[in-house]
Amino acid sequence: MDIISASLESRAAAVKKMGRELGFDDVGIAPAGPHPEMGFFEEWLNRGYHGEMKYMFRHRRRRMNPDRTLRGVKNVIVCTYGYDTKHPRSTEVMDDPSRGWISRYAWGDDYHDVMEPMLVSWVERLNAAAPGHSFRHYVDHGPVLEKVFARYAGIGWMGKNTNIIHPKRGSYFFLAVILTDLDMAVDTPIADHCGSCTACLDACPTNAFVSPYVLDARQCLSYANIEEAGAVSRELTDALGSNVYGCDICQDVCPWNRKPEPPDRAEFQPRAGLFNPVLGELSQMDDMEFSQRFEGSPIHRRGRLGLQAVVSQVAERTLAAEGDS
Repeated sequence: MDIISASLESRAAAVKKMGRELGFDDVGIAPAGPHPEMGFFEEWLNRGYHGEMKYMFRHRRRRMNPDRTLRGVKNVIVCTYGYDTKHPRSTEVMDDPSRGWISRYAWGDDYHDVMEPMLVSWVERLNAAAPGHSFRHYVDHGPVLEKVFARYAGIGWMGKNTNIIHPKRGSYFFLAVILTDLDMAVDTPIADHCGSCTACLDACPTNAFVSPYVLDARQCLSYANIEEAGAVSRELTDALGSNVYGCDICQDVCPWNRKPEPPDRAEFQPRAGLFNPVLGELSQMDDMEFSQRFEGSPIHRRGRLGLQAVVSQVAERTLAAEGDS
């Protein structure tokens, strides 16, 4: 199918159809910009809110100007892939002091490994349909402001917790993008529906939100127990709760995540022992058991020692709390 001679609207429709046929939940098309949020991103970096994620600062110019990544870029194709399952939320099960919490997205297979082949197939189809044009894809690993483009592609609005919220799917989904110099009709952004709700801001155990829509990553538990090497800083230890890898609280309390029916995909079901895991089991793993359990999982990149350092902190904090009671 050659779409070069088609109208901008027909091109967009054909591109979206390809993505949905490959299994993506939603597909939208955004103009490449510039967009006001790109300036906000630079201010966010200048305030140091990115912490030790130096790659964000290093590639900031490319993030703010996608033409530096793909010369002549006109549009950004944005797609979603849901990872929610029917298992309870963290806010419903975090009472057992012998158990920890692993972020929902990391229970099963690494989403990069799941989505990358889908995108490769999509780009192959796009190359065949639009010869002479360029398509560059990223699954959360390139110098692209995915959330900004998701908003302008009509995928959802930016919530106060800085996650993209879809009106029918909530926020438990991954984003991927394809930059292209193919001109197409673009989608209309969805209005912000957070209203006066501050559930996510109020529930954050570390007050990581400087203000609505602004996250200081240095104060975020997901940053602390995933991005930082080794144990969590002393300043955040008291707020760890049961969170040994990531934190889902600001999503789990969001009203927009209450009603959607989970896609319940097999690849994101919890591996044995990862839903509300027993702390003792995680702390006793050796290198071989860690590799066997977490091969092909997002947690594998964290490494055994990094994970167990946080597990020990959670366990110690729990024992201390029991001693004070």
